[in-house]
Amino acid sequence: MDLIKALENEQVRDDVENFRIGDTVKVHFKIVEGKTERVQVYEGLVIAKNNGGLRKTFTVRKMSYGVGVERVFPMHSPRIQMVEVTRRGRVRRAKLYYIRDRVGKSAKVKELIRKKSDKKVAKAAE
Repeated sequence: MDLIKALENEQVRDDVENFRIGDTVKVHFKIVEGKTERVQVYEGLVIAKNNGGLRKTFTVRKMSYGVGVERVFPMHSPRIQMVEVTRRGRVRRAKLYYIRDRVGKSAKVKELIRKKSDKKVAKAAE
């Protein structure tokens, strides 16, 4: 059991977890097509995070040509190059599955507006 934990601790990344549920993020994901590799950017709303050590995942939902598309990303995957937060969201729940049923303005998440003092603290933490 300790051997499994030791192997998992080697592969854990600490540079990915800078976002919360309700944030709009751009996930830079490496895709292998034959012999070539390219980075694809997937932008959407984080609607869920599932915890489980190395198996931690997050779900990103975007609208593509009027159809909702969700993708689950492993948090500690070596294929994720970076997760860039484009907009902070103000939510009161841990899972935003109710967004699936919403259309139009009701499907939006309010933006989290921080005080100047909070922004300084956040920048210092990064």
